[in-house]
Amino acid sequence: MKDSKKHILFTILLVAFSFTAFCQKDSVSVNKTPLQIKYNPLSPSKAAFYSAIFPGAGQIYNNKYWWQLPVIYGGLGTSIYFYIDNNKNYHKYRNAYRLRKAGLPDEFTDAQGRQLISNAGLENAQRQLRRNRDLSLLSAVLIYALQIVEASVTAHLLQFDTNDNLSLKPTLIPNENFNELPKVGLSVKYNF
Repeated sequence: MKDSKKHILFTILLVAFSFTAFCQKDSVSVNKTPLQIKYNPLSPSKAAFYSAIFPGAGQIYNNKYWWQLPVIYGGLGTSIYFYIDNNKNYHKYRNAYRLRKAGLPDEFTDAQGRQLISNAGLENAQRQLRRNRDLSLLSAVLIYALQIVEASVTAHLLQFDTNDNLSLKPTLIPNENFNELPKVGLSVKYNF
């Protein structure tokens, strides 16, 4: 039993150490072409700062504003509109409920003194409108935060060289450790 465990362990170690790893040399050139963008480590923080001060300013700083600004301002404007509308209706139903509890007529009581909406209906309307108002505020805050993050990430990604130098070709890989025939395989090479 002990011999079989030793043989298994020996086989696993033999297989693990028999693989060879080939490392790629650093191919970053010192001479940069004028088309490459110089790396600016402060660019992402500037874009995030500009977006935090004024929504969309980071996108303008990144020159990626033609489709992003309408999305940002559309989302913020819609959220703010629904926040204001839900807040106005919430206070309307809240005032009506308070007047009704005080025994005074409210805007949901007709001229004959009949209640058009019950007390439970007023409470439910307040609860729903308060929830909608809070969700509208949350969505506005999320859109504001996401546009800051988007400006920073875009500034990071703009600094990468994105040329089409991606190649896939069959190559022969010589095995330097053993005197065998070269192995045939595929190599994927991406230069950046």
